[in-house]
Amino acid sequence: MTIRILSAIADPDTARTTTTLLNQLPGTEPGMTVPDSTTLLNTLGQLVAQGVDELPEVVLVHERIGPVPALELVREVALRFPAVGVVLLSADQGPALYSAAMDAGARGLIALPLSYDELTARVQTVAVWAAGVRRHLGVGGDAFAGPTGTVVTVSGAKGGVGTTVAAVQLALAAQAAGRSVALVDMDLQTGDIASYLAVQFRRSIADLAEITDISPRVLADVMFTHSAGVSLLLSPAEGEQGEAVSDRAARQIITALRARFEVVVIDCGCQLNNANAIAVEMADTALLVTTPDVIAVRAAKRTVRLWDRLQVRKAQDTVMLVNRYTRNTEIQPPLIERITGTRVAKSAVPAAFKELQSVIDSGRMHELDNRSTVKQALWSLAAEIGLVGGPGRQPSQPAGGQPAGDRGAYRLGPRSDHKSNGGADHR
Repeated sequence: MTIRILSAIADPDTARTTTTLLNQLPGTEPGMTVPDSTTLLNTLGQLVAQGVDELPEVVLVHERIGPVPALELVREVALRFPAVGVVLLSADQGPALYSAAMDAGARGLIALPLSYDELTARVQTVAVWAAGVRRHLGVGGDAFAGPTGTVVTVSGAKGGVGTTVAAVQLALAAQAAGRSVALVDMDLQTGDIASYLAVQFRRSIADLAEITDISPRVLADVMFTHSAGVSLLLSPAEGEQGEAVSDRAARQIITALRARFEVVVIDCGCQLNNANAIAVEMADTALLVTTPDVIAVRAAKRTVRLWDRLQVRKAQDTVMLVNRYTRNTEIQPPLIERITGTRVAKSAVPAAFKELQSVIDSGRMHELDNRSTVKQALWSLAAEIGLVGGPGRQPSQPAGGQPAGDRGAYRLGPRSDHKSNGGADHR
């Protein structure tokens, strides 16, 4: 058996030493060495998309990898790719770290500096384990591909640009296409998803903050299943409780949701904190909502620059959604694209707030009429970003087509609160 190995090592000296030793191991096929956690997860995701047989048997994770801390990265790899054996490389060989690594899902701990004998023994042992898991679960299919749910974040350039309306409709579109969907309110202090869907609830995302092993049963106990079929994870009714959701907790919660649902839509609001910064960083698609006016576009540019400075998201990896679009406005989507450096979505949302007024005021956003041009545009956006593809059926679209535009690791300080004026702000 050929043992395929993928290494995630940020330190150049350790990377060179590891590569040299791996090349000497019999029966191994060392892959590339990636310098950060994001590249590792993206690489594994690309490989599993080609087939489980393309995944390496062994992944080596260095103790100083980033931006995701090593133990959290071990946990995420073990959860998302359960037939891959993860080994932690660390100078600390104490029992506390060993126990923490095993709890996170590691299959072993190798001491730094590396020795040939220890590396050989551990890699071979983990490879045998991985091969056994694959034989047990079945070869040649996606039976043990691991959970790879799509995560989409929806953030606002400023308050009142339509963030929550967009998040709710994207989730409803994915659910109508036959996908299992979680809609998460990570606007922790001012979230309004419960109001938009007329939900009375007792538990919230804050109840998951201190739980280190979030099982499907734990998720089910905290989430609310809406009559429309979407599962809701809501922000706390008392905004101060949102402070309990740390960046680490957010990462664990999103990883657990991704393992349980095919689509996870996260409303991040318009204020950046540690939790929703993690959400944007982990997202497969990060949407930033703006309106075509000077103030909102300036705010969008500030947000894009802030994300870049904090290494949350690069501008070119952000999708801008233009809300309240009209062909007569002076600021058109191509100009917004040039100003912000982002990619503007082809599906622009028209300025038609009268269509939304009654369903927002009554808390029945899920009953928005199929003839609504706002709904048509947002459901077209769901198709554009891949939320309604794959298994299941396409969501029914009313006649009339889509309105579109002219285009076919970090720590943050205390957040400042901003509360929009409910539905009247078209959040």
